[in-house]
Amino acid sequence: MQERRKEQRKTLMAYTQVFDLYGGYLLGYLADLNLGGAMVIGNKPIPIDIEFTLAIELPDLPTINASRITLPIRVVWCQPDISPEFYNVGFEFKEVGDEEKKVIQAIIDNYEFRRDTPSYPINPSPAR
Repeated sequence: MQERRKEQRKTLMAYTQVFDLYGGYLLGYLADLNLGGAMVIGNKPIPIDIEFTLAIELPDLPTINASRITLPIRVVWCQPDISPEFYNVGFEFKEVGDEEKKVIQAIIDNYEFRRDTPSYPINPSPAR
């Protein structure tokens, strides 16, 4: 699959539930996120190109005083996960207002999985 994403997604370390707002059912759990879209890991495939409203239950965010955000989305892709009982589903956010952008950025800032190498002190040579 050709990568067409304009902004790199950020892998998250938060147990964040994602629902179909009006259908009222759990779609899965947020795996990665950016201001343009998200990937959710769920246990059912979702047809490509359908549109609906996503509800993301928010993890604890020190600067945000909300428990959920809702965003209109379009399903861009769906494929089996490495674990055969799950599916990875890519969502494109159709409209993201300023408040939603603040919430998305707060999620990334607080829960992004970082692969930074720690800066340990240099190990001095053993004395001989």
